[in-house]
Amino acid sequence: MTGPTIGHLRVNGATLRYEVRGHGPLLLLIPGGSGGAASFDGIADELAAEYTVAAYDPRGLSRSPLEDPEAEQTVAEHADDALRIIDLLSPGAPARVFGSSSGAIAALHLLTVRPERLERVVAHEPPVVEVLPDAPDHRALLVRVRETLDGQGLMPAMAVFAAGLRKAGDTPGPPAEVVLPPEAAARAERTMADLPYFVGRIVPAFMSYVPDVDRLESLSERLVLAGGQDSRGELPYRPAAFLAERLGTDLRHFPGGHTGLTTHPAAFGEVLRKAFRA
Repeated sequence: MTGPTIGHLRVNGATLRYEVRGHGPLLLLIPGGSGGAASFDGIADELAAEYTVAAYDPRGLSRSPLEDPEAEQTVAEHADDALRIIDLLSPGAPARVFGSSSGAIAALHLLTVRPERLERVVAHEPPVVEVLPDAPDHRALLVRVRETLDGQGLMPAMAVFAAGLRKAGDTPGPPAEVVLPPEAAARAERTMADLPYFVGRIVPAFMSYVPDVDRLESLSERLVLAGGQDSRGELPYRPAAFLAERLGTDLRHFPGGHTGLTTHPAAFGEVLRKAFRA
């Protein structure tokens, strides 16, 4: 199978690198964390049998450099980046959008501000913790992560962050023996390089974002909220479950946990395909 077509799009303050596969209506994949477009390598080719599949590296991550490396990040600007790719690749028709984690937050914001450009949105575990009753606890977590990053460095800050994501009562055990697909293992070096930017600027900006829940409720027929089968009770799962109940919609469960896209790509892609057909 031939590889994707690579493009570059100049946006305000950055140049986005994107990949396009297939033919048909546009399906835009917005990555979370520091995975970039490559995090969709395990599902993009299969989805391209039905869609024009576009994935991209969000501004400041991987191969999408910022003009100002110290620029602060906002959900609204990241959502506007997604809109610009949609306008470029599907100017005459609305797109389907899948977002994971921080990418799901960008997708939720885009749905609230430009719903006419979106046919359907699948948001997998958007950590919009401000909707939760215990939101003050999570604000305190962000403060601890920032203080640890400034005082002790990246890996201690990552440990504090990871501890805050676990479900209540969980204690860390020995690392699970997870064998990643070769493509996922090959991305590890780039992911590690992106972690300081992700922890220092993406995490605080995105996890302090407050979604317009009333607006989302009015658009709920276009929105699928999703969580990992194995991440019930964990922090990124809880806002998706809370919003689904608040909006009166079903929470769609995907294989694996928060990173099921990487650990269970084939099964994850099949559930995603069905979510867009429903």
